[in-house]
Amino acid sequence: MTDITADGQAPGRGERRNPAAGGGARTVAAAVPASLVARLARSITAAGEPELVHTTTPLTGERLAALPQSTPADVEVAYQLARRAQRSWAALPVRRRAAVLLRFHDLLLKRQDEVLDLIQAETGKARLHAFEEVLAVAMAARHYGRRAEGYLRDRRRSGAIPVLTHAVESRRAKGVIGQISPWNYPLELSVGDALPAFAAGNAVVNKPDTQTALTALWARELLVEAGLPADLWQIVIGDGPVIGPAVIEHADYVSFTGSTRTGRQVAQQAAARLVGASLELGGKNAMLVLADADLDRAAEGAVRACFSSAGQLCISIERLFVHRSVADDFLARFVARTAALRLGGGLAYGADMGSLVSERQLETVTRHVEEAVKAGATVLTGGRARPDLGPLFYEPTVLDGVTPEMAVCAEETFGPVVSIYRFDTEEEAVAAANATPYGLNSSVWTRDSRRGRAVAARLRTGTVNVNEAYAAAYGSVASPMGGMGDSGLGRRHGAEGILRYTEAQTVATQRLVPLAPSFGLDDERFAALFTTGLKAMKAFRLK
Repeated sequence: MTDITADGQAPGRGERRNPAAGGGARTVAAAVPASLVARLARSITAAGEPELVHTTTPLTGERLAALPQSTPADVEVAYQLARRAQRSWAALPVRRRAAVLLRFHDLLLKRQDEVLDLIQAETGKARLHAFEEVLAVAMAARHYGRRAEGYLRDRRRSGAIPVLTHAVESRRAKGVIGQISPWNYPLELSVGDALPAFAAGNAVVNKPDTQTALTALWARELLVEAGLPADLWQIVIGDGPVIGPAVIEHADYVSFTGSTRTGRQVAQQAAARLVGASLELGGKNAMLVLADADLDRAAEGAVRACFSSAGQLCISIERLFVHRSVADDFLARFVARTAALRLGGGLAYGADMGSLVSERQLETVTRHVEEAVKAGATVLTGGRARPDLGPLFYEPTVLDGVTPEMAVCAEETFGPVVSIYRFDTEEEAVAAANATPYGLNSSVWTRDSRRGRAVAARLRTGTVNVNEAYAAAYGSVASPMGGMGDSGLGRRHGAEGILRYTEAQTVATQRLVPLAPSFGLDDERFAALFTTGLKAMKAFRLK
């Protein structure tokens, strides 16, 4: 692997430098000063003299922020404030709510360097991967800013009796959304999911992961600057087992992104209250390289698929299936590209991959690789931690010879590790790709787009990318994105991404005659008349 310094330059021969400091580049402390942390922390809903929780940056292990912890009582206060604000917000025309999203879009792009610093400081990811979050949120803001009015407009529906029954379907805001968002994509999975909720007329009480709370707090501040009422988005901080249930307890709908294990608990609590929930959960995503694939393009795509954000991406690829006839040629290209990736943690563009986010993630990655090697797998490249670069760096790793009994085969690693498998037929590849309880994302590479779409239709995943890793489907914000099986419930993006935050209401107006015996008809003749009418409507193909 090539190591790079904070300013994006490779060190001289024999020289090893910490990628997060030195060389005159900006340090994390300079990019995230105490004054900024204090200002953002004031937006946390926490009363009295709350306990403080300390976060550190994965890049160096240095202290990053001291944030006030919310209590369950603070969560209740947050909902009270949000509910009051939501009533007047929902009464506004959709176009006025959507205009806030469009102003936020412009502010985000203008001031992106501020949040790129925060994302890198809190997650350790490379700046290009942090920019993916800015890109995704800007696209969602523009999409719902332009399309919310169309998604939410009243729609005429066929009435019980043609002409005499006038039926309209309307969309009403659910109220206050309880949102629990993870650490791996702190901008996209907090504000990105909140934007359609706001456009639909809701308020949001958000519990971001404490490690990445500054990014969510910054996004809230920017949305308020764009015109969002300050009380409409409440942010609470605290341990998941303590604060999470309180967020769900008061919610009118729950939006959760995280592990499958926790998602089941969220779903059970929401179901007990008879409120809906959308859950984007884990994945063990597969990429299929067919015999006719462009191997150079596929190898480049595989690097993006497996190692973006150091593999800490729900839709990244952890299982790579390659047709046996091209496996050697593909692996030569893929392994060479992987070995050449530049590792670094500077707050600037230049690194190809950054750090893992926590000691827990590093332990999981290390355990999966070491257990696999001990059981007979081969490391083609990578396979070791890099404490010389920072406390949580781990080299992008390619494993061959992985077998089903190894944890890395079936369990989600959520790190820069991919396992290689060979296949002889498409049927074999599809069956192997589908042999998992997860069903989030997959990728197919072939020179024949029609063939790629045919294979995609047989894969049991919520999104499939043909000749791309994950960005093509995820970036198509007018189309739904989500998982099947253990990968979750519901969808973000598109119509489903905003309609999930609404209740459908039908208003039917009956004209001239009631739907009951009248004008001297007895029950029997009323039934006969309607029987004739139903037959006639079918004959005339009325819906």
